[in-house]
Amino acid sequence: MPTLRQYLAGTHGVADTGAPFVVAEMSGNHNQSLDRALEIVDAAAASGADALKIQSFTPDSMTLDLQEGEFTITDPKSLWHGRRLYDLYAEAMTPEAWHGPIFERARERGILAFSTPFSEEAVETLERLDAPVYKIASFELVDLPLIRCVAETGKPMIISTGMASLSEIGEAVEVALGAGCPNLTLLKCTSSYPASPEASNLVTMPVIGQSFGVNYGLSDHTVGIGVAVAATALGASVIEKHFTLDRAEGGVDSAFSLEPDALRALVEETTRAAQAMGEVRFGGTEAEQPGRRKRRSLYIGEDMKAGDVLSPRTLRRIRPGLGLAPRHFEALLGRKVGRDVTRGTPVTWDLLDSQ
Repeated sequence: MPTLRQYLAGTHGVADTGAPFVVAEMSGNHNQSLDRALEIVDAAAASGADALKIQSFTPDSMTLDLQEGEFTITDPKSLWHGRRLYDLYAEAMTPEAWHGPIFERARERGILAFSTPFSEEAVETLERLDAPVYKIASFELVDLPLIRCVAETGKPMIISTGMASLSEIGEAVEVALGAGCPNLTLLKCTSSYPASPEASNLVTMPVIGQSFGVNYGLSDHTVGIGVAVAATALGASVIEKHFTLDRAEGGVDSAFSLEPDALRALVEETTRAAQAMGEVRFGGTEAEQPGRRKRRSLYIGEDMKAGDVLSPRTLRRIRPGLGLAPRHFEALLGRKVGRDVTRGTPVTWDLLDSQ
């Protein structure tokens, strides 16, 4: 299966650079300001991201307007401890009326815009905007009817796996591909916010690809870019990272979001990591061949007369590499030179006495 970048190169003119497809996730970091949302689009494009992603939901498509029990976050370790789910989603939502301006700004800036829908109604909205890709959030991986609805659009899909079991991932893949998804990428994702590098378990990514025959990548909730670079070295073809203009200005996901300079560094370093993978190769590249002159080889260490015997003092293993290879050193000790030779002469077979 071609990578998402390769697929989009054929359908949307995305450059097929071989680097991971980098997605800047706006989420709720717009802080309920369309102007800020558009500035985030601009900054994502200027930082080199391939795409800007939003989320398409309303509080009523996510949960119930209740406070008691599980409808309020009680985990003291959570960034959102004490918040009602309904209120949190109301704060984080990107209004439907903003979708068009955000998609248009992205087109003007030369990057793709797409979204994570959380309902069939959201898919309808995104289809009207001709969304090029769809993302399924990790907590929605078990929502097979939603996955089927998205797959039926015939667009490529990205699905975060989060805490899903292998069988749950298998169900989602079967539904997506069976319902018409033409290109699928599964993202390794640690569904904690922020996530620690130790909890990332990146070696799972290639197993995901091998198990399901699809592309794989990383939805990264860690702080910084190191985990994303490591994921690239393990073959991640998509990297998703939350993005904001300035963490100090707050936002529901600001604590684990990259700022513009860091996103730019992520794009640059994951590109370098992808370029560095290369191919299995021994013997040096073409660019390395001049360096062979810097290797050690055998040289005459003292002026010698014809018939003199080579010894550790007169036969030296030194740089540069124009003489015979050092592996011949022991075999040549005790041999005679066939002619006068000066100090600093590279040893060649024709220097030796033929007898």
